[in-house]
Amino acid sequence: MDTWQKILQKSLTSAKEISEHFDIPLAEVEKIQNEFDIKINPYYLSLIKEKGDPIYKQVVPDLRELEDNGLFSDPLSEDRDSPVKSIVHRYPDRCLFLVSHDCASFCRFCTRKRKVGDPTQINPKFIDEGIEYIEQHPEIRDVIMSGGDPLLLSDDWLKYILHKLRRIPHVEIIRIGTRVPCFLPQRITTKLANILKKFHPIYMNVHFNHPDELTPIAVAALGKLVDAGIPLGCQTVLLKGVNDDPDVMKKLMQKLLLARVRPYYIYQADYVFGTEHFRTRVEKGLEIIQAIRGWTSGLAVPHFVIDSPGGGGKIPLLPEYVVKISDEEVVLRNYQGNIFRYSQAKEGNGKHHKPEILAKQMKENQESPPCFEFDESMMM
Repeated sequence: MDTWQKILQKSLTSAKEISEHFDIPLAEVEKIQNEFDIKINPYYLSLIKEKGDPIYKQVVPDLRELEDNGLFSDPLSEDRDSPVKSIVHRYPDRCLFLVSHDCASFCRFCTRKRKVGDPTQINPKFIDEGIEYIEQHPEIRDVIMSGGDPLLLSDDWLKYILHKLRRIPHVEIIRIGTRVPCFLPQRITTKLANILKKFHPIYMNVHFNHPDELTPIAVAALGKLVDAGIPLGCQTVLLKGVNDDPDVMKKLMQKLLLARVRPYYIYQADYVFGTEHFRTRVEKGLEIIQAIRGWTSGLAVPHFVIDSPGGGGKIPLLPEYVVKISDEEVVLRNYQGNIFRYSQAKEGNGKHHKPEILAKQMKENQESPPCFEFDESMMM
């Protein structure tokens, strides 16, 4: 048995264990466990510094999960777009391939709570059916392996799935969505990295929500994957009390870049039943993007998206940088709040811009009063 499997065996999974470890009334935990299973492995448990901190909130059950705030078990209508048990086919040229029901720890805000931890919903026995579906749909060029967490499968199972997918001529890209480098970095072994690199091009989207999750062992695990030639992106969920702070989010994005992970998405939290206490207002996400863009490397700026309720797909949101558009010019606001003008291109037989007009705009832009002041916190 590998080290990572031994760690998983020692996970806190029962109401009694959670009650005793965190001093929560047993009756409360039992009620919550009836709604969604509990799992906290010893490694991730060790990152909790105190009760109620950002790591604690992500995995320790909370009575508010039982509140009915009109949210949904399947907010993205994945089941509607699921032609067979293991496939969600929503976008034209790509599909989600659900291969594992298990995770290294269970996120309390999980979008797929209705399936995760339930082998009747996601199971390796449905994998061949999913592969057959992908084979029969030549429009699918991009397959995203998800679950649960694909990297909780054994090396042999992963090798089997990747081999089958690579034999399908129209599958160009394979992506793996995983929280293992964050939750259980010990799973990223040299053997696993060597298996994955045999099936390129493979991309991987990891999931980190807080700077404290980027421990030295997690960074080392990410390094193994990058050194195996796997481009890494990070999908982060905006969570109240966890990362809904511009400074925290900027630090997370900068630490990801240092670990050779490209920030990809910040998700607005979904309409998942029992997660209202995690949701922020949309303006908070826009505030965070505005606080990151321009104040740190563009590489550190992810897309802020809402995965639209009802299955409409991901919709990007941006702060209002365009003030006005006319036939003559575009009026823009930069990251500092200053106003700039950009002359429109002339179409057809339209006359060229008069040099004096362009010169006037350039002069106005250059004279736009700077509001930048050096602040040592920007260097964090």
